[in-house]
Amino acid sequence: MSKRDVVFPASRHALYDMHRYSPAVRSGDLLFVSGQVGSREDGSPEPTFELQVRRAFANLRTVLAAAGCTFDDVVDVTTFHTDPEAQFPTIMAVRDTEIGPPPYPNWTAVGVTWLAGFDFEIKVIARIPIPIA
Repeated sequence: MSKRDVVFPASRHALYDMHRYSPAVRSGDLLFVSGQVGSREDGSPEPTFELQVRRAFANLRTVLAAAGCTFDDVVDVTTFHTDPEAQFPTIMAVRDTEIGPPPYPNWTAVGVTWLAGFDFEIKVIARIPIPIA
């Protein structure tokens, strides 16, 4: 097996090392992005739920950009929520501004009881655009 083709954004936050994972792995023309949370660079969570969601999307945008992608390249989204019913209105409002209008990517939402001190996590698979020659 060949070595993993790992993508790291320039603003690498402490959680990557603390929890021993790569932000994203490129495989062919696909980018598999690890779950992004509302983490500041030191690994601490944003203090309010809305700020956590906004920061998680910002962290995701940074990882996508490091691989030459945008939200337009995302084909599959999985989100994790500690209190889905209460959190959904906030998540949807932020999601709508980040992902934009249809056509939407696939999306699976999962309720969980623990996210290492966070309340929201988002992971995606994106197709890496082919550079125009």
